Amino acid sequence: MSQNQTALIIGAHSDMARAIANQLASEGYNLQLAARNAQARLARSATDLILRHQGEVNCLELDVAATDSHADFIEQLTPLPDVVVCVAGVMPDQQSAEQDYALAKLMIDTNYAGVVSLFEGLAPRMASRGTGCLVGISSVAGDRGRQKNYIYGSTKAALTTYLSGLRNRLASKGVHVITVKPGFVNTAMTEGMDLPEKLTAEASEVALDISKAIQKQRNIIYSKPIWRLVMLVIKHIPEFIFKKLDI
Repeated sequence: MSQNQTALIIGAHSDMARAIANQLASEGYNLQLAARNAQARLARSATDLILRHQGEVNCLELDVAATDSHADFIEQLTPLPDVVVCVAGVMPDQQSAEQDYALAKLMIDTNYAGVVSLFEGLAPRMASRGTGCLVGISSVAGDRGRQKNYIYGSTKAALTTYLSGLRNRLASKGVHVITVKPGFVNTAMTEGMDLPEKLTAEASEVALDISKAIQKQRNIIYSKPIWRLVMLVIKHIPEFIFKKLDI
């Protein structure tokens, strides 16, 4: 099914992105890996993927937050990818972002605005072709604002809403849009955090969930699935109680 198809992975230097790249390459996808300082940061991963899976792997320079460069980036994609997975994201700690708007803006530009810019550039090309899949990595943090990470969570809430609208827009055009909502994931981003084992996924688990969602054309997936229930409970806590909680 995926033989000779191409997957573009945006933000390809992260632990999660590497797991997704490995999963898709194992299924026969050729890869386009995009990140800042691509040659320096992605060369080793690209070589490893080629040796493991014998597919094509190209490293592409891209700054997700530099939206002025996105049109040129999309124009030079050859071929136009069949699947796009945007893993790009930053998560400075909440207190630092409260005190330094530059950090808050970095989250907004990387986690939300940059994704919108790229997907809006890719969507009409995929729609014109009549096939494609756009995958956005949101987060359970976007399901309800909580004082411990509400700036980060707000960028993911915005992304979730955007992906919902884009899915509605493209459903009749042959282009599928998937929203991925991981909970805690054991990666460098969460290193040092005391994470609950039953609520924490490995990057390889998220990658497999994404692969299955692409194949089955699922719309919204939680990784791990228990987060769907957890966030359902949190979303339904009355506001007069919720605002008193330290979560």
